[in-house]
Amino acid sequence: MKSYQLDDHLANFYSQFPPSQQRPVIGITTNHEQIDATLRDRYYQQIVAAGGVPVLIPPVSDASVIDNTLERIDGLLLSGGADIDPRWAGEEPSEKLGNVNEVRDLPELMITRMAVNRQLPILGICRGIQTLAMALGGRVAQDISLNSDVKQPLQHDQKEERDVKTHDVEISDDSLLFQLFQTTRMQVNSFHHQAVQTTGHRFRATAFAPDGVMEAMESTERKPVIGVQWHPEWLGEEGQPLFKWLVSEADIYSRAKHLHSRVLSLDTHCDTPMFFAEDIHFDRRDPRILVDLQKMREGRLDAVTMVCYLPQPKPGETFQERVPFKVSGPKEYADLIFDKIEQIVASNKEHLALARNEAELRQNKWAGKKSIVLGIENGLALEGKVEHVAYFAQRGITYITLCHNGDNDICDSARGTQTHGGLSPLGERVVQEMNRQGVMVDLSHAAESSFYDALQVSRQPIVCSHSNSRLLCDHPRNLTDDQLRALAQHGGVAHTTLYAGFLRTAGEADIYDAVRHLEHAISVMGIDHVGIGTDFDGDGGVPGFADASEAINFTKELLRRRYNEADIQKIWGENWLRVMNQVQTGK
Repeated sequence: MKSYQLDDHLANFYSQFPPSQQRPVIGITTNHEQIDATLRDRYYQQIVAAGGVPVLIPPVSDASVIDNTLERIDGLLLSGGADIDPRWAGEEPSEKLGNVNEVRDLPELMITRMAVNRQLPILGICRGIQTLAMALGGRVAQDISLNSDVKQPLQHDQKEERDVKTHDVEISDDSLLFQLFQTTRMQVNSFHHQAVQTTGHRFRATAFAPDGVMEAMESTERKPVIGVQWHPEWLGEEGQPLFKWLVSEADIYSRAKHLHSRVLSLDTHCDTPMFFAEDIHFDRRDPRILVDLQKMREGRLDAVTMVCYLPQPKPGETFQERVPFKVSGPKEYADLIFDKIEQIVASNKEHLALARNEAELRQNKWAGKKSIVLGIENGLALEGKVEHVAYFAQRGITYITLCHNGDNDICDSARGTQTHGGLSPLGERVVQEMNRQGVMVDLSHAAESSFYDALQVSRQPIVCSHSNSRLLCDHPRNLTDDQLRALAQHGGVAHTTLYAGFLRTAGEADIYDAVRHLEHAISVMGIDHVGIGTDFDGDGGVPGFADASEAINFTKELLRRRYNEADIQKIWGENWLRVMNQVQTGK
């Protein structure tokens, strides 16, 4: 018999501590009918059954409201409903267009794009798969009959009850759907007259009905995003795999999100200043660059080491011919770049600050500001003068990459011609002066001879800010296992980078390759000597970790592999800070 005593219903809850386990929060978009925001109960019942906490999202197109909503949820379910106005895809309505729900269109297109930018897991159902396509570069047929790829269409708007399955779908055996359902053919229900016609490059089709209608698609960007045309919320336990997947992905996202709130995350190498000549907007989500304030916020990345990259002139070239600004030489160019970085920081001082050491990095994080750390890529900036090390140290740089792609007057490059056989006499003095001035010696790009010479000359640990394993990818820019071991023995660090050519010798590299290189470095060097230096805006970036907004994806992969918070903290910057502190203090 049902009790009407409230205390009876709360007794078990309050009899233990904590009273409940943390569950991921799943936002569910709602329908709109006249003056009501509505939702069929099956959606939230399936989320609860899968272990999630459902929260209903009304159709509000205020971007600030959407942003705040996304900050508070861990996954997104795009629910079914009426047609989307085809004018959002630049098409005029066909006579076969059904009823559109204008109130829903803009809010759902906005929340979809913004959720993808934040790396939230997303499940789109019926209208939801069509929303994914419309928001992210695909195309939806206003009616299945208008899709020339569909021959002799089936009855996709069934008259049977919603829990009745009326036709088959064929599932790709290399798809997420196959992993979830362990079959290449299954029966589904069907309530639609529109369907995704083309996925766009951000998705691939993974299931089809016998008549060729697309029934499912998933992300090609290694993102947890999937859409299905049928209604699994009505299929009870048989529909649960999709909801369990969404809740599981949301749980990983939630854990990563909260971890980033506690851990300082530092990318030790990006080349964004290479785009300064294009008048980029660092405070916006600028599609021309991979690192900006918006993307750092979305990926929960706290800090980047932004380097002044100086191209090495080839024989017969002058430095001035290689750079986009009119300068007298390398030192003036470096000064100009650092001036521009300081201007960016000054223009965004409420949200952005420079950091020269660990204390400033931590202070910025706790103040809610992102940090830019300064570095030089190519000792060419010194113009052959050891005293310029002190000059740039006063400007706040934390490291100098001794060379780039080509030998310079300091040392030989991994892509050079062995001009000096390692460090030059000038190079030895430069390394010694960097030790005195508290500037880290970076040996990414250096030849093996230069690497070992620097290890012998330097009294402090050295770093490789963006270098991978040569054993996994045979490229002269990568480090041999012997180099990794020698680096660790001297207290240094090697940071995994995202340049595809340093991750794989053939085929498309992705985030899993980056993790593979990191884990190999850990196996050789130990957890105290590794980190991440993306090389964003310098050709770094792979599917799954393509720009700063996807930094949290790397954390998610580490959590999947059961790295604990202390180890993730080391990978995301603590190892680097240990070396930085030692070099800066001389201890």
